[in-house]
Amino acid sequence: MSVWPAADLIRAKRDGVRLDAAQWRTLADGIADGSWSDGQIGALTMALALRGLDADECRDFTFALRDSGDRLAWRDLPGPVLDKHSTGGVGDCVSLALAPLVAACGGFVPMISGRGLGHTGGTLDKLESLKGYDVQPAPERLQRIVADVGCAIVGQSAALVPADRRIYAVRDVTGTVDVPDLMVASILSKKLAGGAQALVLDIKTGNGAQTPDEHAARALAARMRDIAHAGGVALSVALTDMDQLLGRDAGNALELAAVLDLLCGREACPRLRELTLVLSAELLCLGGLAADRAQAMCCVRRALDAGAAAERFARMVAALGGPHDVLERPRHHLPSAPVQQPVCALEDGIVQAIDVRALGECVVDLGGGRRTPESVVDHAVGLAAVRGRGERVARGDVLAVVHARRAADADAALRRVRSAFRLGAEAPPRSLLWRWLPSAERAS
Repeated sequence: MSVWPAADLIRAKRDGVRLDAAQWRTLADGIADGSWSDGQIGALTMALALRGLDADECRDFTFALRDSGDRLAWRDLPGPVLDKHSTGGVGDCVSLALAPLVAACGGFVPMISGRGLGHTGGTLDKLESLKGYDVQPAPERLQRIVADVGCAIVGQSAALVPADRRIYAVRDVTGTVDVPDLMVASILSKKLAGGAQALVLDIKTGNGAQTPDEHAARALAARMRDIAHAGGVALSVALTDMDQLLGRDAGNALELAAVLDLLCGREACPRLRELTLVLSAELLCLGGLAADRAQAMCCVRRALDAGAAAERFARMVAALGGPHDVLERPRHHLPSAPVQQPVCALEDGIVQAIDVRALGECVVDLGGGRRTPESVVDHAVGLAAVRGRGERVARGDVLAVVHARRAADADAALRRVRSAFRLGAEAPPRSLLWRWLPSAERAS
């Protein structure tokens, strides 16, 4: 039996008592080996939500999660091991395009990703829209694919950060998705265990983000930068806008289709293209593959426009068990919803504001996300052709298109989607899509 029983550790955090590194290791090991129940994990996450952690505790918790299982070691690769993470947004599918794009420019990207959390989508759920795609390959297979293709977007295996794997599932259904210390520990434990040498962190702000308040987002970024530095990982942090969808679509197969359009040179949302290029270029700089951001941007634009990134994506999908002709026949391989219902504006006006969180919740309720850990995701449902802030619409113009399994679901979603848009006579202030945080900011 552990020197520190689970109940005692939970009680300590409930009462605001500080745990030392050894106690955090005991906690993480108990969660990983199944000694802790889901109920106890839920109690711990709520205690952390209410009490928080100081900087040293958050570091010790992160490292304890990292060390609760195996760690990936990358040897003899002819380039840097790079990675990217987003704190979660609606319609944010950048990772799907960034990994092959960076690989096409000489980086190696073993991206350990997650499923949807709360109202935000998950990268793994999107990839599982493709029949046969294996998000949990054996470590040896993962390493072969990364060495050969340059990238692999997968989930954490049972042996990689197993403590976080259990906590992650519980957070999604206990109202603790947006707890800053849990976000830091979850993200960085996976990235550190995955062997990344450099990381770009995309922290969403705005009403559709897990961290809508910019002050809180900056504090989160500073803490993550300090822990990443302690773990030997170079980190750049961008604050990005989530007061509207990043792209035009929200939903697993719909977002994957949008990424394929971007990679293959078809019409793509300018915001999605811009952020993908910017974050990819920053990784090239961190990894020493470009002398500066201007050179890096030229490299990623060339790789995207020439189809090199698309070719890497296709090779990755095929290597992980997905279809071999995903670029040639994307619509054949992606599921589509039987009911597609437009949501039309009831008046003329300019889109002044969008309740992005409400749109994300709508996708979840259509079946595109989870309300319980056992929920089965419907990859076909979601929202398409979603309007952005500042766009002018006339009465009868389409604000979005609901993709649903049943007509009743589409009708219910239609009312919620329409109410998420606020129209007016004046254009809203222009918001920046992204900003780099200065490296001097540090956690308190």
